[in-house]
Amino acid sequence: MATNSSDLLVMTTTHDDETRARALAAAVVRARLAACAQVYPIRSVYWWEGEVQDTAEWRVDFKTRAELADALTGFVNDNHAYDTPELIAVPVVAGSPGYLEWVRAETAGGR
Repeated sequence: MATNSSDLLVMTTTHDDETRARALAAAVVRARLAACAQVYPIRSVYWWEGEVQDTAEWRVDFKTRAELADALTGFVNDNHAYDTPELIAVPVVAGSPGYLEWVRAETAGGR
């Protein structure tokens, strides 16, 4: 797992509804803005509208190329139910060479 891959990111968002989280994940992958999206339940505690919130959410992690970050951000903003959806990017610093190449190949057609 020594392959450096500063050109790849894992971008994360959350959603309050599993069905909508899965639909967003599928739409992003279909648009070739991510090679893969993982959807799983989490618990979020955060400050919102003057008080601490504690809610069940669905986290979506997108595996993508760094050059698609702006397009993916716009797509999520345009297709998300939240007024201010979370979207953060974490660089992939290393990984399995075959998997990293697969991510690059599957997102080659992205905007």
